[in-house]
Amino acid sequence: MDEHLIQPLHLILISGSLRSQSVNGSVIATLADMVPAGAEAAIYRGIGDLPHFNPDHDRDPLPEAVADLRAQLRRADAVLVSTPEYAGSMPGSFKNMLDWTVGGASLYGMPVGWINPSAHGGSQDTYHALRIVLDRAGAEVVENACVAIAVPRDAVGATGLIDALDIRTHFGRALEALLTAARKHRAAAEQND
Repeated sequence: MDEHLIQPLHLILISGSLRSQSVNGSVIATLADMVPAGAEAAIYRGIGDLPHFNPDHDRDPLPEAVADLRAQLRRADAVLVSTPEYAGSMPGSFKNMLDWTVGGASLYGMPVGWINPSAHGGSQDTYHALRIVLDRAGAEVVENACVAIAVPRDAVGATGLIDALDIRTHFGRALEALLTAARKHRAAAEQND
């Protein structure tokens, strides 16, 4: 059997919030805890370290934080994000990260999903804007891996994880849909090699 077929799928999880103890961060930590056998997850924590996007700096040598982001994305089979909404759109630091990924074509063809945990059915503008950016970047938005599920702050336990079974069930479905798309993407890439 080809060694690439038995390597676990690699999932990058990204919270769009820089705030400690954010619900979005808890969503990401819970997803990392739920990744099934045959896959592994890494939480990207470098959003706050990225310089402001400047096309003049999008060349070698890249800023270290940008090079790290792109290296992590090159190793990934899929990306799953959860972000809050600030002032009617994505937080500036999260959009800045996305700008760096477009410049490096890092998301091109990548299966991507998201969890919108807004407890009041909000953040629709953010995820609409996110879809536009992902489309422009050439990412594969996996519809069944894009979930809006209310996560009230009191659903986050002392460990920072979300234990509510109904919420975790929705997370699990999104994870499985994303991993299914990642398997197909990897198989197609290996056929083209």
